[in-house]
Amino acid sequence: MTKTKSAGYVTPPVFAQLAKLWGVKVKKGRIDVPPAYGTGYCAGCVFNENIRMLILNYRLNEETIIGNPEINTPGKTILFKFQHIDAGPRSKQSPSVLIATSRFNTDAVISIQENTSSVNIEVGSQYLEELFTLSRKSPVLQSLAENAQPLLFEQMMSPAIQKILHDIISESVADNFRWVFRKIKAEELICMLLMKLEERQEKQLYPLKGSDVQAIYDIKARLLSRLDEPPVISDLAIAANMSATKLRTLFKQIFGDSIFDLYQQYRMQEAARLLKEGKLSVSEVGYQLGFSNLSHFSRVFEAHIGMKPKKFSISH
Repeated sequence: MTKTKSAGYVTPPVFAQLAKLWGVKVKKGRIDVPPAYGTGYCAGCVFNENIRMLILNYRLNEETIIGNPEINTPGKTILFKFQHIDAGPRSKQSPSVLIATSRFNTDAVISIQENTSSVNIEVGSQYLEELFTLSRKSPVLQSLAENAQPLLFEQMMSPAIQKILHDIISESVADNFRWVFRKIKAEELICMLLMKLEERQEKQLYPLKGSDVQAIYDIKARLLSRLDEPPVISDLAIAANMSATKLRTLFKQIFGDSIFDLYQQYRMQEAARLLKEGKLSVSEVGYQLGFSNLSHFSRVFEAHIGMKPKKFSISH
């Protein structure tokens, strides 16, 4: 019991780097950001040799760059990065989860963002297979378990996942229960993510290069910046410097949705945000997002949000 409890307060190497930079000590796996550098905290738990959690919840006065102390660490691990947890309604960053194999490129330096609310869970590939009976019918789960090629997936967060993450970050649990609480919640979050990934239909997965991933994310950013313009695949392929087929394939592999489906999803989220603000009418929101036919806007909105825009506007 003593060994397990002490293991929970093993200091992650990146925390040692930050503590040295900020001139503070790591206490029970936690660093409080000094006022001279910002506000908030970082916390870490090593539950056992196969699973650990890093909690980052702070606002810094400026971005910080440190060397990655684990760039050459051997072993196969899967990273679950729950990011933008507290993204506000005006933020262009939606709460999402990145799932990456250890074969994916590891940066030599780590950029500590000025404002972040995220939780990272790292799990050994073998432990993942022992913890869950991964479906042999799911190429996505099989590829994660094998961890033999560089892969990256992004999954939008459900409200249930966001609730768990808020409970973790807010530290609402008493200190004497916190370590066990975090361990249970870490495994619950992993289970929920694997259930979502199992729903993906990809039959074949392609190893990813860093340049291709950057190109795909640039395309996503372009979609979000032009929600009033339906995507034209041929134009996007030219911008990404890849064939239309490759663009479609890698985009769907990473995000689990086609380019148009993801575009429409974000488009309707923006419509819902604008209607909640109450400054624009339903027709004005529709026109602002590029709909010339308001009946079509109403049907698309209802399909994504669950009710017609006029009813949504009144109820919010």
